[in-house]
Amino acid sequence: MEEFLLSNYMTFTLSFEFLAAITGLFCLRKYKNTPVKYFIYFLCFIAISEFLSLYTLFVENGSFLWFLKGTIFERNYWLVTMYWTIGSIIFYSFYYLKVIRAKKYLNILKFSSFAYLTFVLLYISTHFNAYFYKSFASIDIAGTVIIFICVFFYFLELLQSNKILKFHKSINFYISSVILIWWLIITPLVFYQSYFNNVDWNFIFLRWQIYLFANIFMYSTFTFALIWCEPEND
Repeated sequence: MEEFLLSNYMTFTLSFEFLAAITGLFCLRKYKNTPVKYFIYFLCFIAISEFLSLYTLFVENGSFLWFLKGTIFERNYWLVTMYWTIGSIIFYSFYYLKVIRAKKYLNILKFSSFAYLTFVLLYISTHFNAYFYKSFASIDIAGTVIIFICVFFYFLELLQSNKILKFHKSINFYISSVILIWWLIITPLVFYQSYFNNVDWNFIFLRWQIYLFANIFMYSTFTFALIWCEPEND
């Protein structure tokens, strides 16, 4: 079972990512007058970026990207950090600035997002060589804080409005719930990053399984929500 999941990890992940993205494109007309259209664009961006990150499979000798062997681009840490670790946080900050209405919440979110981006730029500039060879736990944790702020303000505003009466039809409710659960599941793994090596294969399999099932849960829920929910027009 472990060998099957490992050998088909990217196939499963990409399948659910592209399913969510394609479903979003089919539903784009329904959400064209809402901020959800940006979320659909984001799903497409992530699916394409994940596919492009597979370029490392063609770096070995004899493959068409053999010339990247031994360079800083041999691994895809730099790309994953760019489009997911940093890119997804910046997107969700932007998205919730479109969704949240209370000015005091927006001001806090704007300041937090600016502080996060400043921290990321400074951290990468001082650890530039490591940017191409590993992921950064500090950036992961900082990004999780931003997600919590976004989701907390959204739920707080939801509880204070009449929208709570139809929350089960709100796609923003599903998005907020899912990304909160996903980050709660994944973030603790950064504290065990040192075990992610060729020595501790038990942890490697466990980590991949957690990521796989968390991704399947997230993107399948996004797919369901895009179909099930109704557009929210102010």
